[in-house]
Amino acid sequence: MATPNRRFAAGLILAGIATGMLAACGGGNVKEQIPPVDHVDVARFMGDWYVIAQIPTRLEKEAYDSVETYTLRDDGKVDTTFRYRDGGFDEEIKTLHPTGTVREDTGNAIWGMQFVWPIKAEYVIVYVDDDYQQTIVGRSKRDYVWLMARTPSIPEADYAAHMQRIQDLGYDLSKIRRVPQSAADPARVPDARSIE
Repeated sequence: MATPNRRFAAGLILAGIATGMLAACGGGNVKEQIPPVDHVDVARFMGDWYVIAQIPTRLEKEAYDSVETYTLRDDGKVDTTFRYRDGGFDEEIKTLHPTGTVREDTGNAIWGMQFVWPIKAEYVIVYVDDDYQQTIVGRSKRDYVWLMARTPSIPEADYAAHMQRIQDLGYDLSKIRRVPQSAADPARVPDARSIE
């Protein structure tokens, strides 16, 4: 069992990595603004989203069981919990807790995602279906993208359509990584390793 000092040190390391990652996200080489959806019903967008595929950040290069959970606060900000396993289904769950700030006059589709003060990474909802079951989040730099769904897997036809959308937005599909989700594998569902 980790001592409080070791847990604190591990937290500082994760925060440092997140800071470096977000610093790389900001400034320089920004292409034209990635087009957001016209409007997002923030209340409907809340809840759990399984990461189906992504162009991963440094923290997510070997992520398994990635789930992003959003909770709307009374002040309008969005508490976020990102859970994942680094390197395999048997690894411990790691969590990050950034805060989302919905930017005014964007139809609620552009957020600033803050892991550490004062850096807010761009977070743009570029697609969400009518039922709020599948979404794509992108960035104007076309460096990272996340395809997410309310379920741990989606039909292949939906996946192919989303890949076309992502490519049409200017992304290089060769960088896409499908995220392994244990809940999508019937053999793993009864297993106590679930991310939930």
